[in-house]
Amino acid sequence: MTDPLPFRTLAPWLRESFGMPVYRVALDAGSTCPNRDGTKGLGGCTYCDVEGSGTGALRGGAELEEQLLLGLKRIERRKRTPDESIGAIAYLQSYTNTYVDIARLDEVLSVLDPYLEGPISCLSVSTRPDCLSAETLQRLAQVARRVPVWVELGLECANDEVLQQINRLHTVADFEDAVARVHAAGLSAVGHAILGLPGDGREGARHTAEVLARSGVAGVKAHHLMVLKRTQMAHAWRAGELDVLTCEEYVEWLADFVERLRPDQVLHRLTGDSPAENLLAPRWGVNKNRVRESLADCLRQRDTTQGTLCSPSWSSGLDNA
Repeated sequence: MTDPLPFRTLAPWLRESFGMPVYRVALDAGSTCPNRDGTKGLGGCTYCDVEGSGTGALRGGAELEEQLLLGLKRIERRKRTPDESIGAIAYLQSYTNTYVDIARLDEVLSVLDPYLEGPISCLSVSTRPDCLSAETLQRLAQVARRVPVWVELGLECANDEVLQQINRLHTVADFEDAVARVHAAGLSAVGHAILGLPGDGREGARHTAEVLARSGVAGVKAHHLMVLKRTQMAHAWRAGELDVLTCEEYVEWLADFVERLRPDQVLHRLTGDSPAENLLAPRWGVNKNRVRESLADCLRQRDTTQGTLCSPSWSSGLDNA
Protein backbone atom coordinates (compact mmCIF):
# COMPACT_ATOMS: atom_id res chain seq x y z
CA MET A 1 0.00 0.00 0.00
CA THR A 2 1.28 3.48 -0.88
CA ASP A 3 2.01 5.72 2.10
CA PRO A 4 -0.64 8.43 2.52
CA LEU A 5 0.41 11.84 1.31
CA PRO A 6 1.52 14.27 4.03
CA PHE A 7 -0.94 16.86 2.72
CA ARG A 8 -4.63 16.98 1.75
CA THR A 9 -5.44 16.85 -1.97
CA LEU A 10 -8.69 17.51 -3.75
CA ALA A 11 -9.65 14.31 -5.57
CA PRO A 12 -9.95 12.10 -2.45
CA TRP A 13 -11.82 14.86 -0.63
CA LEU A 14 -14.28 15.20 -3.54
CA ARG A 15 -14.93 11.47 -3.63
CA GLU A 16 -15.46 11.41 0.13
CA SER A 17 -17.74 14.46 0.09
CA PHE A 18 -19.84 13.64 -2.97
CA GLY A 19 -19.60 9.84 -2.93
CA MET A 20 -18.29 9.75 -6.50
CA PRO A 21 -15.54 11.21 -8.72
CA VAL A 22 -16.15 14.89 -9.51
CA TYR A 23 -14.45 16.85 -12.31
CA ARG A 24 -14.25 20.51 -13.26
CA VAL A 25 -15.89 21.92 -16.36
CA ALA A 26 -14.20 25.26 -17.12
CA LEU A 27 -16.57 27.96 -18.37
CA ASP A 28 -16.02 31.43 -19.83
CA ALA A 29 -18.90 33.79 -19.08
CA GLY A 30 -17.38 36.73 -20.96
CA SER A 31 -16.41 38.72 -17.87
CA THR A 32 -13.67 41.33 -17.54
CA CYS A 33 -11.72 42.89 -14.64
CA PRO A 34 -11.60 46.33 -12.96
CA ASN A 35 -7.86 46.52 -13.58
CA ARG A 36 -8.41 46.00 -17.30
CA ASP A 37 -11.29 48.32 -18.11
CA GLY A 38 -9.89 51.40 -16.35
CA THR A 39 -12.08 51.28 -13.24
CA LYS A 40 -8.98 50.56 -11.16
CA GLY A 41 -6.30 50.25 -13.81
CA LEU A 42 -5.44 49.09 -17.29
CA GLY A 43 -3.61 46.08 -18.70
CA GLY A 44 -4.64 43.55 -16.08
CA CYS A 45 -2.30 41.68 -13.73
CA THR A 46 1.20 41.61 -15.17
CA TYR A 47 1.24 37.79 -15.29
CA CYS A 48 -2.24 37.41 -16.80
CA ASP A 49 -2.66 36.81 -20.53
CA VAL A 50 -5.39 38.18 -22.78
CA GLU A 51 -7.68 35.24 -21.99
CA GLY A 52 -7.72 36.06 -18.28
CA SER A 53 -6.13 32.70 -17.42
CA GLY A 54 -9.17 31.03 -18.86
CA THR A 55 -10.51 29.45 -22.00
CA GLY A 56 -11.50 32.42 -24.14
CA ALA A 57 -14.42 30.28 -25.31
CA LEU A 58 -17.13 32.92 -25.18
CA ARG A 59 -15.12 35.42 -27.19
CA GLY A 60 -14.49 32.55 -29.59
CA GLY A 61 -18.22 32.15 -30.16
CA ALA A 62 -19.14 29.29 -27.83
CA GLU A 63 -22.18 30.22 -25.78
CA LEU A 64 -22.22 29.34 -22.11
CA GLU A 65 -24.66 26.42 -22.31
CA GLU A 66 -22.77 25.01 -25.30
CA GLN A 67 -19.53 25.16 -23.29
CA LEU A 68 -21.22 23.38 -20.40
CA LEU A 69 -22.65 20.60 -22.55
CA LEU A 70 -19.33 20.04 -24.31
CA GLY A 71 -17.58 19.90 -20.95
CA LEU A 72 -20.11 17.45 -19.54
CA LYS A 73 -19.59 15.25 -22.58
CA ARG A 74 -15.81 15.32 -22.03
CA ILE A 75 -16.00 14.27 -18.41
CA GLU A 76 -18.54 11.57 -19.28
CA ARG A 77 -15.70 9.84 -21.12
CA ARG A 78 -13.80 9.55 -17.83
CA LYS A 79 -16.23 6.96 -16.52
CA ARG A 80 -14.49 3.68 -15.81
CA THR A 81 -17.74 1.74 -16.32
CA PRO A 82 -20.93 2.77 -18.17
CA ASP A 83 -22.97 2.82 -14.96
CA GLU A 84 -20.44 4.74 -12.83
CA SER A 85 -21.79 7.99 -11.35
CA ILE A 86 -19.70 11.12 -11.79
CA GLY A 87 -20.32 14.76 -10.95
CA ALA A 88 -19.29 18.09 -12.43
CA ILE A 89 -18.05 21.31 -10.90
CA ALA A 90 -19.30 24.18 -13.05
CA TYR A 91 -16.20 26.38 -12.89
CA LEU A 92 -16.67 30.02 -13.94
CA GLN A 93 -12.96 30.51 -14.56
CA SER A 94 -12.03 33.38 -16.86
CA TYR A 95 -11.42 36.88 -15.49
CA THR A 96 -13.56 38.24 -12.61
CA ASN A 97 -16.92 36.52 -12.71
CA THR A 98 -18.66 38.68 -10.13
CA TYR A 99 -17.52 41.91 -11.79
CA VAL A 100 -20.83 42.18 -13.65
CA ASP A 101 -24.15 43.84 -12.98
CA ILE A 102 -26.64 41.72 -11.14
CA ALA A 103 -28.79 41.19 -14.24
CA ARG A 104 -25.84 39.58 -16.05
CA LEU A 105 -25.06 37.38 -13.04
CA ASP A 106 -28.70 36.29 -12.97
CA GLU A 107 -28.47 35.47 -16.67
CA VAL A 108 -25.39 33.30 -16.16
CA LEU A 109 -26.92 31.50 -13.19
CA SER A 110 -30.15 30.91 -15.11
CA VAL A 111 -28.19 29.05 -17.81
CA LEU A 112 -26.73 26.75 -15.15
CA ASP A 113 -29.96 26.37 -13.18
CA PRO A 114 -31.48 23.40 -15.11
CA TYR A 115 -28.31 21.38 -14.54
CA LEU A 116 -28.00 21.94 -10.79
CA GLU A 117 -28.54 18.86 -8.65
CA GLY A 118 -28.17 16.86 -11.88
CA PRO A 119 -24.84 16.75 -13.67
CA ILE A 120 -23.66 19.86 -11.78
CA SER A 121 -22.73 18.86 -8.24
CA CYS A 122 -20.99 22.12 -7.29
CA LEU A 123 -20.56 25.68 -8.55
CA SER A 124 -17.14 27.35 -8.36
CA VAL A 125 -16.85 31.08 -9.11
CA SER A 126 -13.45 32.65 -9.69
CA THR A 127 -13.25 36.32 -8.75
CA ARG A 128 -11.31 39.11 -7.04
CA PRO A 129 -11.71 39.96 -3.37
CA ASP A 130 -12.71 43.55 -4.20
CA CYS A 131 -15.57 42.52 -6.52
CA LEU A 132 -18.10 40.91 -4.20
CA SER A 133 -21.23 42.94 -3.53
CA ALA A 134 -23.77 41.96 -0.89
CA GLU A 135 -26.29 41.38 -3.67
CA THR A 136 -23.89 39.03 -5.47
CA LEU A 137 -23.30 37.01 -2.32
CA GLN A 138 -27.06 36.81 -1.79
CA ARG A 139 -27.52 35.35 -5.29
CA LEU A 140 -24.77 32.79 -4.74
CA ALA A 141 -26.27 31.89 -1.37
CA GLN A 142 -29.53 31.05 -3.15
CA VAL A 143 -27.64 28.62 -5.41
CA ALA A 144 -25.95 27.15 -2.33
CA ARG A 145 -29.33 25.92 -1.11
CA ARG A 146 -29.16 23.41 -3.96
CA VAL A 147 -25.46 22.65 -4.51
CA PRO A 148 -22.25 23.69 -2.72
CA VAL A 149 -20.83 27.01 -3.93
CA TRP A 150 -17.13 27.85 -3.77
CA VAL A 151 -15.96 31.44 -4.17
CA GLU A 152 -12.39 31.36 -5.46
CA LEU A 153 -10.54 34.50 -4.38
CA GLY A 154 -7.19 35.56 -5.78
CA LEU A 155 -4.87 36.62 -2.98
CA GLU A 156 -1.72 35.67 -4.97
CA CYS A 157 0.62 36.98 -2.27
CA ALA A 158 0.27 38.58 1.16
CA ASN A 159 2.33 41.69 0.42
CA ASP A 160 0.51 44.90 -0.54
CA GLU A 161 3.60 46.37 -2.21
CA VAL A 162 4.02 43.34 -4.46
CA LEU A 163 0.28 43.31 -5.21
CA GLN A 164 0.62 46.92 -6.39
CA GLN A 165 3.69 46.17 -8.50
CA ILE A 166 1.98 43.27 -10.32
CA ASN A 167 -1.09 45.45 -10.93
CA ARG A 168 -3.47 43.42 -8.76
CA LEU A 169 -4.69 46.72 -7.25
CA HIS A 170 -6.32 45.21 -4.20
CA THR A 171 -4.92 44.65 -0.70
CA VAL A 172 -4.46 41.78 1.71
CA ALA A 173 -7.13 43.41 3.88
CA ASP A 174 -9.52 43.27 0.90
CA PHE A 175 -8.92 39.53 0.69
CA GLU A 176 -9.46 38.92 4.40
CA ASP A 177 -12.66 40.97 4.37
CA ALA A 178 -13.96 39.09 1.33
CA VAL A 179 -13.32 35.70 2.95
CA ALA A 180 -15.19 36.80 6.08
CA ARG A 181 -18.18 37.94 4.00
CA VAL A 182 -18.18 34.73 1.95
CA HIS A 183 -18.31 32.73 5.17
CA ALA A 184 -21.05 34.96 6.61
CA ALA A 185 -23.13 34.22 3.49
CA GLY A 186 -22.82 30.49 4.15
CA LEU A 187 -20.47 29.88 1.21
CA SER A 188 -17.02 28.30 1.04
CA ALA A 189 -13.87 30.18 0.06
CA VAL A 190 -10.84 28.98 -1.88
CA GLY A 191 -7.71 31.15 -1.81
CA HIS A 192 -5.23 31.42 -4.69
CA ALA A 193 -1.48 31.93 -4.26
CA ILE A 194 1.40 32.30 -6.72
CA LEU A 195 4.87 31.41 -5.44
CA GLY A 196 7.83 33.21 -6.98
CA LEU A 197 6.28 36.58 -7.82
CA PRO A 198 8.95 39.27 -8.34
CA GLY A 199 9.81 40.96 -5.06
CA ASP A 200 8.02 38.40 -2.89
CA GLY A 201 10.68 35.74 -2.22
CA ARG A 202 10.65 32.58 -0.15
CA GLU A 203 9.72 34.37 3.07
CA GLY A 204 6.85 36.00 1.22
CA ALA A 205 5.53 32.59 0.21
CA ARG A 206 5.63 31.52 3.84
CA HIS A 207 3.74 34.63 4.92
CA THR A 208 1.10 34.07 2.24
CA ALA A 209 0.46 30.60 3.64
CA GLU A 210 0.09 32.09 7.11
CA VAL A 211 -2.49 34.59 5.87
CA LEU A 212 -4.42 31.84 4.10
CA ALA A 213 -4.38 29.76 7.29
CA ARG A 214 -5.53 32.68 9.40
CA SER A 215 -8.33 33.54 6.96
CA GLY A 216 -9.86 30.08 7.30
CA VAL A 217 -10.37 29.44 3.59
CA ALA A 218 -11.44 25.84 3.15
CA GLY A 219 -9.40 25.31 0.00
CA VAL A 220 -6.08 26.56 -1.36
CA LYS A 221 -4.77 26.72 -4.91
CA ALA A 222 -1.03 27.25 -5.29
CA HIS A 223 1.19 27.33 -8.33
CA HIS A 224 4.56 28.60 -9.43
CA LEU A 225 4.96 31.83 -11.37
CA MET A 226 4.63 31.13 -15.08
CA VAL A 227 5.64 33.66 -17.73
CA LEU A 228 3.11 33.54 -20.54
CA LYS A 229 3.19 35.13 -23.94
CA ARG A 230 0.98 38.18 -24.39
CA THR A 231 1.56 39.36 -20.83
CA GLN A 232 3.29 42.40 -19.39
CA MET A 233 5.63 40.09 -17.48
CA ALA A 234 6.84 38.57 -20.75
CA HIS A 235 8.63 41.82 -21.60
CA ALA A 236 10.57 41.78 -18.32
CA TRP A 237 11.50 38.12 -18.79
CA ARG A 238 12.74 38.69 -22.35
CA ALA A 239 14.82 41.61 -21.08
CA GLY A 240 16.48 39.38 -18.47
CA GLU A 241 14.84 41.31 -15.62
CA LEU A 242 12.79 38.44 -14.19
CA ASP A 243 13.87 35.14 -12.66
CA VAL A 244 11.63 32.11 -12.32
CA LEU A 245 11.91 29.17 -9.94
CA THR A 246 13.46 25.88 -10.91
CA CYS A 247 11.34 22.83 -10.17
CA GLU A 248 13.59 21.95 -7.23
CA GLU A 249 13.31 25.45 -5.78
CA TYR A 250 9.55 25.45 -6.20
CA VAL A 251 9.16 22.16 -4.34
CA GLU A 252 11.20 23.50 -1.41
CA TRP A 253 9.16 26.71 -1.29
CA LEU A 254 5.94 24.74 -1.65
CA ALA A 255 6.93 22.55 1.29
CA ASP A 256 7.45 25.69 3.40
CA PHE A 257 4.05 26.90 2.25
CA VAL A 258 2.18 23.66 2.99
CA GLU A 259 3.75 23.35 6.45
CA ARG A 260 2.15 26.68 7.40
CA LEU A 261 -1.37 25.93 6.18
CA ARG A 262 -4.03 24.47 8.44
CA PRO A 263 -3.98 20.68 8.49
CA ASP A 264 -7.54 20.44 7.17
CA GLN A 265 -7.35 22.95 4.32
CA VAL A 266 -7.78 21.12 1.02
CA LEU A 267 -5.12 21.68 -1.62
CA HIS A 268 -7.05 22.11 -4.86
CA ARG A 269 -3.90 22.68 -6.90
CA LEU A 270 -0.16 22.34 -6.35
CA THR A 271 1.16 23.54 -9.69
CA GLY A 272 0.01 25.39 -12.76
CA ASP A 273 0.03 24.45 -16.40
CA SER A 274 -0.32 26.19 -19.71
CA PRO A 275 -0.39 25.10 -23.34
CA ALA A 276 3.22 24.83 -24.48
CA GLU A 277 2.65 27.35 -27.26
CA ASN A 278 1.68 30.02 -24.69
CA LEU A 279 4.45 29.37 -22.13
CA LEU A 280 7.79 31.17 -22.09
CA ALA A 281 9.15 30.03 -18.71
CA PRO A 282 9.81 27.91 -16.79
CA ARG A 283 9.91 24.80 -18.97
CA TRP A 284 10.57 22.08 -16.44
CA GLY A 285 9.57 19.05 -18.45
CA VAL A 286 7.84 17.51 -15.40
CA ASN A 287 4.11 17.04 -14.85
CA LYS A 288 1.90 17.81 -11.86
CA ASN A 289 2.11 14.23 -10.56
CA ARG A 290 5.90 14.51 -10.40
CA VAL A 291 5.62 17.78 -8.45
CA ARG A 292 3.15 16.18 -6.05
CA GLU A 293 5.46 13.21 -5.49
CA SER A 294 8.48 15.48 -5.04
CA LEU A 295 6.58 17.56 -2.48
CA ALA A 296 5.61 14.43 -0.56
CA ASP A 297 9.26 13.24 -0.58
CA CYS A 298 10.47 16.66 0.59
CA LEU A 299 8.06 16.75 3.53
CA ARG A 300 8.91 13.17 4.51
CA GLN A 301 12.61 14.03 4.47
CA ARG A 302 11.87 16.99 6.74
CA ASP A 303 9.64 14.79 8.91
CA THR A 304 6.84 17.36 8.59
CA THR A 305 3.31 17.41 7.19
CA GLN A 306 0.74 19.96 6.14
CA GLY A 307 0.09 22.15 9.18
CA THR A 308 3.24 21.28 11.14
CA LEU A 309 4.20 24.96 11.40
CA CYS A 310 0.66 26.36 11.51
CA SER A 311 -0.18 28.51 14.49
CA PRO A 312 -2.32 26.44 16.90
CA SER A 313 -4.90 29.24 17.03
CA TRP A 314 -5.55 28.81 13.28
CA SER A 315 -5.39 25.04 13.02
CA SER A 316 -9.06 24.09 13.11
CA GLY A 317 -12.60 25.30 12.61
CA LEU A 318 -12.80 25.46 8.82
CA ASP A 319 -15.98 25.67 6.83
CA ASN A 320 -16.41 22.85 4.32
CA ALA A 321 -14.43 23.25 1.09
